[in-house]
Amino acid sequence: MKKFTIPKPLEGKSFIGGWQIEKDTICQSLIEFFENNPALHVEGESYNGLDKKIKDSVDIPLNPLDLKKDRYSVFNKYMAHLNECYWDYLKSFKLEKQFKDVHIGPFNLQKYNPGGHFKSWHSERMNIISASRIFAFMTYLNNVNDGGETEFYYFGIKIKPVQGLTLIWPSEWTHLHKGSITNETKYIITGWINFPDNI
Repeated sequence: MKKFTIPKPLEGKSFIGGWQIEKDTICQSLIEFFENNPALHVEGESYNGLDKKIKDSVDIPLNPLDLKKDRYSVFNKYMAHLNECYWDYLKSFKLEKQFKDVHIGPFNLQKYNPGGHFKSWHSERMNIISASRIFAFMTYLNNVNDGGETEFYYFGIKIKPVQGLTLIWPSEWTHLHKGSITNETKYIITGWINFPDNI
């Protein structure tokens, strides 16, 4: 069998979109929500369940239906920002018609203490349970100067945590990634944009 070399694309596109939240107060309010609600904290799980060798974090799992309650109103401004990012992402790749009917699925507010990580290479669509995920999103809620980068394997890209930086990328195996060990406290909000029959 002889391998055929596919021509390189005109532009080296990673299909990773990035935007900056203009108001730092949105990020700070989400950090405060995390710290003020310890009863909601759970040990972070990955596609393999609870395994700190793979993922070491403290999470607050959230459901979009939670946001209708007054207690979770702090998330409304963030979701408005995410919606703007999403539509800009679709326009960038001329996908407005293909992915206009989607839902945000369950998502997580996360804290990585010094030494924490998600250091196993993974994509956001790893099994039949996660098959409805189209895109992943993540926003860094604070600056991290030492460690904590998000690294995308096939693109050779490392993204440094900067407060308010929001990323959207495809959930596919092409976007295999991991989070390096952080030497400082790191907060993020992250989740998935799903096909409409999974909410």
